[in-house]
Amino acid sequence: MTSSNYTQTSCSLLNTNTSVCFSPTDAPFYYSSKPVLVEGIADPILTLAAPIIAYWVSSLLFHFLDISGWKWLDKYRLHDSEEVKKKNLVSRTEVVIAVIFQQVVQTALGYVWLEDRGINVDHLEKMQDVASWVEPLVRFVSGEAGEDKRVKTLVLHEVAYYMYWWVIPTMQLLMAMFIIDTWQYFLHRFMHVNKWFYKRFHSWHHRLYVPYAFGALYNHPLEGFALDSLGAALAEYLTGMTTRQALVLFTVSTFKTVDDHCGYKLPFDPLQLMSGNNADYHDIHHQQIGIKSNFAQPFFIHWDVLLGTRMTREELELRRRKGKGEKAQ
Repeated sequence: MTSSNYTQTSCSLLNTNTSVCFSPTDAPFYYSSKPVLVEGIADPILTLAAPIIAYWVSSLLFHFLDISGWKWLDKYRLHDSEEVKKKNLVSRTEVVIAVIFQQVVQTALGYVWLEDRGINVDHLEKMQDVASWVEPLVRFVSGEAGEDKRVKTLVLHEVAYYMYWWVIPTMQLLMAMFIIDTWQYFLHRFMHVNKWFYKRFHSWHHRLYVPYAFGALYNHPLEGFALDSLGAALAEYLTGMTTRQALVLFTVSTFKTVDDHCGYKLPFDPLQLMSGNNADYHDIHHQQIGIKSNFAQPFFIHWDVLLGTRMTREELELRRRKGKGEKAQ
């Protein structure tokens, strides 16, 4: 968040004759009063560039692991290198070209869509607004202790501060993740159910039978626009994010998408620990047995669980053994 009006202490008298004040020091560590985060680069441009940088940096990291030859990594690989070469139906060069094209389209949409929101926000006034609507709750919870105006003022100040700087932004981020997950689950599932859409569009992505990191955004251009770009734009708009909040959302979702296609089940990877929707989970969807399962992406698996489309690795292996047994008979 940024502000050009965040230099003086602001006090207000609430309906219950309680005065609460906020000062410019009432800001968290992540707040920056600078007009731009990176000198010489407008925040909207940075918001468009950061996900692309995140995509290729993380992809190159996993590619380095792929070609490293380190034996200790073998136990974490979901597929060996020969399997990637044999089963995938598209070359890495074609994948890179398609991904770059999608990122060009994504950047063009963002350039038209994104505004520099968050500049000139009066954060002190906003915290006063929060204090006014949390005051009845503070009065109810504090009970008799709330009759002491000094205690009440202190509690109200702290509650309003944490609500404004931490609770509300966290809820915005979680809601944006939920919107992206919802958009992608139902559109993704539709493209598997409708044979025409699958053949014309989504089958592109499934040319990568064995996923790898920089193939995460390998899609038909129209699918990439509809599934990834529009979903993210909708989430950012509906949650009322500032430009810098959108920067966090888009960058995190990019890291997560690449990680989901990385081809490794890493117990020390924080992105794979945040939810059950990880590289192993999405890899099942890319297998022939699991192609009508695990549609959820990129953050959580609640839609798969609620709608009965979840498949675990154990279920996948059980079906494989059953299929082999039937062939042997």
